Amino acid sequence: MTSFIKKIDKSWSLFLDRDGVINKRLPDDYVKTSDEFEFLPGTLDAIALFTKLFTKIVIVTNQQGIGKGLMSKEQLEDIHKNMIKDIENKNGHIDNVYYCPDLKGSASFHRKPSIGMGLKAKKDFKEINFKKSIIIGDSISDMKFGKKLGMKTVFIDDNNSKALAYPQLIDIISSSLIDFAKTLNNTN
Repeated sequence: MTSFIKKIDKSWSLFLDRDGVINKRLPDDYVKTSDEFEFLPGTLDAIALFTKLFTKIVIVTNQQGIGKGLMSKEQLEDIHKNMIKDIENKNGHIDNVYYCPDLKGSASFHRKPSIGMGLKAKKDFKEINFKKSIIIGDSISDMKFGKKLGMKTVFIDDNNSKALAYPQLIDIISSSLIDFAKTLNNTN
């Protein structure tokens, strides 16, 4: 097991990607309403475990469906409000959700793998220390975001297909959020 896991205590922060990590991705589409939002198995339990381990938990998510005109910011914020309510009902906590509505080709400073959402979280929560932070994501852009900020990275991939091509970006591969939460819980 990677040695940093044993060092995690309440001074650490957790950054989570959303689609494909917290909720099911919609193939070739975007989650545009709360009715389309479906938690992945074990996610609510995982976030409840993380809440006991980390000082801050934030979500950083690219949401270009807004930029494409497929949904409004208000629709996205409603999805996030309902998501947080469900998380809190299961004893979990999210400190904030940061999203970037910009299109993939826009070169936006806030769209992962750029670091704008991370810097915004650090501005909002002074106690965040990127050297004591983990990003959990299911895309290489999540891993690049984390490495640019000096974070530890956890790649969610149940078949290791993408991860094998980028070993320099990935500290740990886990099949799901709940599997990684159980690993942390058993170590700490």
